[in-house]
Amino acid sequence: MTVVKDPIRRQLVILARRSKSRTTAFSREIPTDWRPSQVRNPNDVLDTHFTDASAWELIATMLEKGHLIEEVTLHKPRGATGYVMQIDLDPRQAQLYVKLQLGSGKIIGCSFHYSEWND
Repeated sequence: MTVVKDPIRRQLVILARRSKSRTTAFSREIPTDWRPSQVRNPNDVLDTHFTDASAWELIATMLEKGHLIEEVTLHKPRGATGYVMQIDLDPRQAQLYVKLQLGSGKIIGCSFHYSEWND
């Protein structure tokens, strides 16, 4: 794994904040495991679990704060580049596993779930 460089980090933040630039659609070519509604949101008083919007906001915020994100080579699509973060939300829960991919002018949310559910 390789640590992601700042220009990629900035691009991920910009796209994650733009609702029209993000997708989590599942396909055989780009499988996704996007489950924000199953992840407890420790910072929100009203919503006990993440929504799609709050999941993307968390991702953008963590990237802006400099949270470690690593570059990985994906199995599907074979050889494509993915970006992985593991986030500690609550010491009583498993880490949050987030995997992203850049598309043509968009960000693809490949994974958002507790790390005990492996990709």
